[in-house]
Amino acid sequence: MEAIIVDSGGANLASLVYAFDRLNCRTLITADGSTIASAERIVLPGVGSAGHAMRRLKEAGLISVLSTLTQPVLAVCLGMQLLFERSEEDKVECLRLIPGAVRKLWSSPKHPVPHMGWNELKDMKSDPLLEGISPGTYAYFVHSYAVPVMEHTVASTNYGTAMSAIVRRRNFWGTQFHPERSGAAGAHVLANFLRIEP
Repeated sequence: MEAIIVDSGGANLASLVYAFDRLNCRTLITADGSTIASAERIVLPGVGSAGHAMRRLKEAGLISVLSTLTQPVLAVCLGMQLLFERSEEDKVECLRLIPGAVRKLWSSPKHPVPHMGWNELKDMKSDPLLEGISPGTYAYFVHSYAVPVMEHTVASTNYGTAMSAIVRRRNFWGTQFHPERSGAAGAHVLANFLRIEP
């Protein structure tokens, strides 16, 4: 089994590769559009800013490639945010694959930004990505922007306010948390993704 990881320049690429290695899944990191388009399953990671990530995707000619994929796609952290129409970060237009906008998290003494740490998954809907995952399971988050709970939310979390932890529209899934850094629960999510039929 193989998963193609889109080379978005993020610092989490090595940890993603290692997480899939532990599941006996081969990976290939690439920005080649034809390789991505023909893959059985694709991972869109992201670390850094939305504007920078969108520029990299545009320069690599991947905007139209990603927008027309029909196989399972898992977008992680910033990658999930890029699935939406736009982001308040850098005031950038994103991939427009899921309706809605990414908003900046509000900081408070009890909830400093960036949000870094373990949070519970709540209000979970039935979805192949969540098979065997119980409400109250903890996952590891690192982010300053988030997607409000909306129509395509399949699991939420709360950090001063409710936000989307997992989203899905058609063949596109997104996790705001980092499954590759979320221990056994994250490994379970990745294994579920690998079981989704192309």
